[in-house]
Amino acid sequence: MANGSVCLLENVRFYKDEEKNGKDFAKQLSEYADLYVNDAFGTAHRAHASTAGVTEFLSPSVAGFLLQKELDYLDGAVSNPDRPFCAIVGGSKVSSKIGVIETLLNKADKVILGGGMIFTFYKALGKDVGSSLVEDDKIDLAKELMAKAEEKGVKLLLPSDVVVADAFAADAKTQTVSVDAIPDGWMGLDIGPDSVKEFQKELNECKSVIWNGPMGVFEMDAFAKGTFAIADTLASLDGITIIGGGDSVAAVEKAGLADKMSHISTGGGASLELLEGKVLPGVDALDEA
Repeated sequence: MANGSVCLLENVRFYKDEEKNGKDFAKQLSEYADLYVNDAFGTAHRAHASTAGVTEFLSPSVAGFLLQKELDYLDGAVSNPDRPFCAIVGGSKVSSKIGVIETLLNKADKVILGGGMIFTFYKALGKDVGSSLVEDDKIDLAKELMAKAEEKGVKLLLPSDVVVADAFAADAKTQTVSVDAIPDGWMGLDIGPDSVKEFQKELNECKSVIWNGPMGVFEMDAFAKGTFAIADTLASLDGITIIGGGDSVAAVEKAGLADKMSHISTGGGASLELLEGKVLPGVDALDEA
């Protein structure tokens, strides 16, 4: 190859030894190079041949600019945030965000919860939730998380009103109700306007905010207002705003506000694991990051 030229190899995930982190395959990859730069944050949580194994054969092995930026923002925001620091955690299930919530309860001043997971917390508080999504096997965990927040002095905020529908459909009948008055047979699919106002007030006091998970089923216009309102609030915030991957990024982009945020993560699974305080194999394998 001439100086300044680029060689693009075939997609390594077509090879079975990539995901197995096969040593021979990693060595074969290393023979193309003199040094290794990992700039793929979205795969840094995987111990694969091209993300971890190859570093055994190449030195130096270092982080690229994008990977370094992700680590600076995501790890920095949690480890040493400007305060007050608020974490917004949404999404459909508590089970997929347990580690994130537990970690952030040790770091944040406030934690705002939204999305389908809130109904497991409401049920834990003894409220009727209609036909809303509930993880019955996580009710005790929800109680433990609320108790931990109180013990740590962290303000744990749940919506006070929700938009409910008579079916999980874009053209369903809807109404906005208090969380204490969800009708039988109706399901909550977004946070309500009172909750938006309460959350905006809390967020406007903050110097750092990290957001992972939407407030409702934003893919349907009828249930996107809560998520878009939170995005709009963060866009005008005078502080650090970090969108932690996955559906949150899609929501911010759909709202047309991506360029108003301090940082938008490029990795869904990787950002979740980093926020949980886990070591990312693709980062741990590097000489420096």
